[in-house]
Amino acid sequence: MKTVVALGGEGIGIAPSGCFGDRWAYFESVHGSAPDIAGHAIANPTATILSAAMMLDHMGLVDEARRLEMAVARVYRERRSLTRDQGGTATTRDLCKATLEALG
Repeated sequence: MKTVVALGGEGIGIAPSGCFGDRWAYFESVHGSAPDIAGHAIANPTATILSAAMMLDHMGLVDEARRLEMAVARVYRERRSLTRDQGGTATTRDLCKATLEALG
């Protein structure tokens, strides 16, 4: 990924990853599936969203990747829609919705 966004958050809940081979690449959150919080709407989707941005960048959609990264950064700057692991009270859906709104 060519761009790096400083979110000001912490923990593996916000860490994206990508694995690249000669023919294939895949992108996922660094954290696991977190079965202990499944179905509670409290999981932080940031790592998954940023993994999608990495995928867009890898596909050559650099502007789209940058827009998505900047939308996430805006949500973190505003601090109104952060999940519990980042000191907020937002649900998974709230953070996703705020990111979509930040995309404009």
